Amino acid sequence: MNSLSLRDIIIGMSDGLTVPFALAAGLSGAQIANSVVITAGTAELVAGAIAMGLGGYLAGKSDFEHYQSELTRETNEIKTIPEEEKKEVRSILKKFGISAKTQDQFVDELANDQNNWISFMMEFELGLQKPNEQQAIWSALRIAGAYAIGGVIPLSAYFFTQTSHEGLIASSILTFFALAIFGFIKGKFLNQHPVKSMSRTVLIGALAASAAFFVARLIST
Repeated sequence: MNSLSLRDIIIGMSDGLTVPFALAAGLSGAQIANSVVITAGTAELVAGAIAMGLGGYLAGKSDFEHYQSELTRETNEIKTIPEEEKKEVRSILKKFGISAKTQDQFVDELANDQNNWISFMMEFELGLQKPNEQQAIWSALRIAGAYAIGGVIPLSAYFFTQTSHEGLIASSILTFFALAIFGFIKGKFLNQHPVKSMSRTVLIGALAASAAFFVARLIST
């Protein structure tokens, strides 16, 4: 799994486990019937997945458009002010401790192939790598899918309980368990301390749900 896919799944799953759970907890705090919690939660799940997916698509599209814009600018600069661009190449090489003689040789050979020259400037001067043109669509699907999968977990408890209070208890157990597993796995993938990652993830979910629950209870009373 590449870093972009992992990023998308983490973004979608984090919000999917937290937002619907907080909404359901808030509605439960207002002592609303289970059917209303399910209806509202499902509506939020669909809307949230679409919104998150759209956000991922726009972000991916923006990355691609930014790369294309910088590529056009860099291409024009190499054509119109090649000597300035050669100085920039030497400056980059100098940072790596390359000698002046080797710098000159490298620049002369690099300048013979414009495509390689442009690629070098894009990666080493601007720190940009060409994104996949289809990245935006796949990013949207990954984020939306992860959000939907995460959101089903807290809502599922309300389908099998009689009251919203019972649903909240069951949902809390399921969601905190899911958050703990997700946080632990996320820590492993991101080379973070798994237990600390798990604790942070659970704490954030608990705070969001508690805030929604007590605000709803306060308003309803």
